[in-house]
Parts: sequence; C-alpha cells; structure tokens
Amino acid sequence: MRPPSEPALAARRPGAVPGPGSGVDIGPGAIGPGPIAEPGPGAAAGPAGPIDPATAGPASTAAAGRLAVSGTRPVPALLGAAERHLRVGTPAELAYAVTRSHLDDGRCVGWYGPAAPGWRVAIDAERADAEIPPALARRFGPADFWARWTRAESLCKLAAVPVAAWWRRHGLAVPPDTPAVWRTLRVDDLVVTVAFAP
Repeated sequence: MRPPSEPALAARRPGAVPGPGSGVDIGPGAIGPGPIAEPGPGAAAGPAGPIDPATAGPASTAAAGRLAVSGTRPVPALLGAAERHLRVGTPAELAYAVTRSHLDDGRCVGWYGPAAPGWRVAIDAERADAEIPPALARRFGPADFWARWTRAESLCKLAAVPVAAWWRRHGLAVPPDTPAVWRTLRVDDLVVTVAFAP
C-alpha cells in the first residue's frame, strides 16, 4: 500500500473504447466494457450494461463466460453498477462501509454493495492527479499508473499478500491464473478499482 493513501474512483465516457488511457481496465479477468454514465455532482451513475463480446476482447469475454458458468451473476452486475455502490466522504461518515480505501487528502472511499455469496470484495482508490512517486514511476512506468496501481492494490488485498511481495512477483501486472474479476473506473477526481475473488 502507498501510505497514507489508497486508490480512488474513476469513470469512462459513454461509448469510449476501452484500452490504454481509457479509464477502464479490461485485463485478464476484468469485467467490461459497456457505456458508463458519468455522474454529475451528487448524481448517481447508471449501470454499465452487459458485456459486449464484440468490443470486450477475449479476456473480458472469457471472464464473462467463466462467471456465467459458475453462477455468479451478481458479481458482474455489481461491477457494472459500481458507481451506485461507492461513496466518498470522511472515514467517520463511511464507518459502516463493507470495505474502504483511504485517500492522502483525508477523504475515504467506501463500498456499499450487497453481499455476493461466496465472493470477497476489495477496493482501492487514488486521486487521479496525485503525483506518481519518482521511484515507482521509474520502476513501473507512468502510463496509466494509478489504474494499474489500484488494481494491484485491490488484488493484493484479496490475496492477503503484501504489496511489496506482489511487486517482486508480478510488478503491477495481474497473474494470468487469477480468479479475481475487477473494474477500474474514474469518477470526478478519483481512480478506483473494485475487485472480487471467490
């Protein structure tokens, strides 16, 4: 974890094509894409919609198939509607969140989604405009850094692996055999990854 903050929220423009710089992570095991309504101040965002195999790419399509086969339909639905289940506030205001991520500016991001039986959830958030520590930028590169960082942090939490151990094994990449599914989105000034693992 990058003390004292943790990753933040983010959202993709409707109709945007996912990929590097798009604000939507659709790596192996990721759930995406689909139009995401970007919320205005105080407004709730709409659901991301179904996975479209024509634009999702093989990893997302494979993940969608794996989820559908295993009977975990609530997880893709929760990821698709992540904006509805994320709140930003003070740690005291979000004391009853299912899971939280603390930002370096004193704010907190909390997950308020319903339970998904048999799945654990983790989130991580960072300010999108936060300076990338120079040592980390040299080690991992600056491109889409906070999206990759929040994803790795979320997966570390689910795997109960210290982030330094994750770095040695995987960098900020996702292991190809991970059972986890995730969504990275941008809302306002935050980049957030929500991840689930069985």
